[in-house]
Amino acid sequence: MPLAPEQLKQLDQLEAARHLVLADSALYSQIVQGILPIVGAHAHLEFRRWGAEFLAETFASPLLAPQQKESLSVVVLQTVKELLEQVGQDNFVVKALIQAAASIYPLIFRHIISKPYDSLAWERMEAIKMNILQRWDTAAAGIRVCCIKFVQRIVQVQTSGVIADPRVGVFPNNSKSRAISSQLIVPQRPDQNEISLSLVPRDHPLIPPSRLEPEAHGLLDRLLNVFHEDPSDAIAVNATLNCLGMTIRTRPNMSSRIISAILNFNPLKRANSPLNPTIKVQVKSMERTTRSLLMNIVRRYISIYGSERQSVDIIFRNENGPFVGKIKQYVDRLAQTRFDVFDEGNRKRPLPSEPTDGLDNAKRMRLGAELPERSDYPPLPPGPVSFAQLFTLTDDRGLTSFDVTQLPIDLVVKITLPVLHRIEQSLLDEAIKGVRARYLSLREAQPVQSQPTVLGDDEDDYEPNFEPNDEYGINNTNRLAAEHSVAAPHDIALGPFKLRQPPPLTPEEISAVGKRTINRVFGVMNVLEEPSTFKKQRTGINRLAGSNYDREAWITVITRLATRAPGLLDYNGADHEDENFKVALSKKASPPSLSDCIRDNLWKYIIEDFRSRISVAISWLNEEWFNDRIQAQALLEVSENKSRPNRHYEKWTLKLLDSIVPFLDAKDKVLIRFLSEIPEINRNVLDRVKGLAKDPERVTLAVNALHYLILVRPPVRDLCIDAIEELWRKYEDSKGPATKILSKWRPEVLAIDSGSAIVQSSSNTKSPTPADSKSQVSSSSLDSKAIPPNSDAVAAVG
Repeated sequence: MPLAPEQLKQLDQLEAARHLVLADSALYSQIVQGILPIVGAHAHLEFRRWGAEFLAETFASPLLAPQQKESLSVVVLQTVKELLEQVGQDNFVVKALIQAAASIYPLIFRHIISKPYDSLAWERMEAIKMNILQRWDTAAAGIRVCCIKFVQRIVQVQTSGVIADPRVGVFPNNSKSRAISSQLIVPQRPDQNEISLSLVPRDHPLIPPSRLEPEAHGLLDRLLNVFHEDPSDAIAVNATLNCLGMTIRTRPNMSSRIISAILNFNPLKRANSPLNPTIKVQVKSMERTTRSLLMNIVRRYISIYGSERQSVDIIFRNENGPFVGKIKQYVDRLAQTRFDVFDEGNRKRPLPSEPTDGLDNAKRMRLGAELPERSDYPPLPPGPVSFAQLFTLTDDRGLTSFDVTQLPIDLVVKITLPVLHRIEQSLLDEAIKGVRARYLSLREAQPVQSQPTVLGDDEDDYEPNFEPNDEYGINNTNRLAAEHSVAAPHDIALGPFKLRQPPPLTPEEISAVGKRTINRVFGVMNVLEEPSTFKKQRTGINRLAGSNYDREAWITVITRLATRAPGLLDYNGADHEDENFKVALSKKASPPSLSDCIRDNLWKYIIEDFRSRISVAISWLNEEWFNDRIQAQALLEVSENKSRPNRHYEKWTLKLLDSIVPFLDAKDKVLIRFLSEIPEINRNVLDRVKGLAKDPERVTLAVNALHYLILVRPPVRDLCIDAIEELWRKYEDSKGPATKILSKWRPEVLAIDSGSAIVQSSSNTKSPTPADSKSQVSSSSLDSKAIPPNSDAVAAVG
């Protein structure tokens, strides 16, 4: 019966309500209570289908809290009962309602445990259970599968489970690591106990354990009875096997009983009878499901005789369980039987080892027989012959009439290469001999003819040389003779073929192509893996840089392209005495823009993650420093001009420091590593380090960096001590750490300062006379002159 327009509109509203609760699970309670009158037993079929499916989704949803599910399960019981008891109910509705009942049954069980006076809810649940159990054997296949799942849930609920002990910790289910660690173990909560018969008091008036437990064992026997009957119902067998895995995991005390029943089951029993495609598929599915369940038990589940004090949520590998040997033997026997029954390939005789077109080598050597020669290839047609006809060795008109030039060149290459790779060498040699024989016969049959008289009597002896070049089209060389009366030359000799030179690129095009190439190289560097953390084995000072084709190799290539490639390109080919060369040196032309583009991209690449890429910066700056030295030395050798070339090292070192320093924190070790490994340090670099002292939190970082340079880099020791002294005089927060360094490397500064402090304190207590002041000043000056700063002496002492 079709739906009316108003009913269609109402169905759209129900779909909108479904999307609403999927977005906000807090609305489930309102929506479920609102739809129950609409999807009742007397509603239209489409509304009943929608309602049954929605109820199954609601109670299976992980978004809905267990407490809300429990309260809603009591509300929907009457509607589910009426829908199941309706005569002639739709199969889709029945399947969805049984799935909902499988989710509701544990919730109603917990509800009855806490509220033993609610007998009405338990009576409705019992009526639903009896209705489903009556459908188990007679309903359609899909409904029977849902009934099996419902029975498995009853067995799980009505048998004793594990009660949580707060003193025992368990692993959380969402933990990514299954390692036994105290960090993963969390205490159990009693309110999160698994719903089972262990929670029911012995004297419960509605659900006494003495009645429910035998009922569960009887249902389990009925469930396992499918293995002892005629295994013709593959759907029921597979559904039962899939449900038993959960029971084995949650009820270890029942595992031996279940596994024994499975081991006595032979899924390949029907393979002895004549097999049709349907039976073959059923038998294979049962065998695969049985084997998967048993191997999963061996690999993952806890020991079937394990202690119940262990949580069933903890999964251990058990290779020494009591059933492991039997399961492995059963699986091996099952695999062998399946191989014997279904593997038809080994029943056929193998192919003959002898060749089908002749005799093998041993017989040929013994009997002197030879392979029969192939028939001659078809002769050439009379008249002028083209190259295509010369190399065509088949009579197939379909192949000869096909125009290969219509295919794209990449497709031709993909077809030709595999064919040439797989063709037999003997066949190829035979075809080459056939073409050679054709060519020789054509050459011998060609009469020697003089060129026809076209130009006049005086030019009869003119015979131009046949030397094709790039002015002739390729299509004009595919024939051995001219189309009209012009005969083919006696000797066919092809001259060298030369491609036309491409037009020269403009400077703008060269720059654009270079920049695109650089961007592609940096793209490759970004997708390559990071270098391994372990120390790589080096081969000494003569090792090759960039030989592993990893990210480090590409960094070496790109840094040397930026530094070494453009060096002195403008001066290598010029005469040293040429005026233009001297003018070029005097103007100090800027380096090529391509190298600056590479440097700029390197700078951006480093500052994106300077902490992990500081080694790239150090390698790059070492190359820049080396390049500056080589260029300066080369220019001094080839020119009298003493001016120095552009110093890229200092420029990019300062630019890197300006980009890194603002993001350093007080505990960063990157700055110390950077300063210790770059090849040259000057006052400009130290000025950037001293700038850190403007921030009181980073004063210690600046002092430690300078102190490290004092210890490990003697050439810049005096500059670093001067910087420490400046920090000590200028910033109050640096006096503590800087005093320890100055007391060792420049104690006279501290002595002068302490003397000045004593003089100032004495002047505050007693006003000195002019003579006393003069004597104090002279004494201070004498003291300062008596201890001159000597960096070498300080370094030796250090």
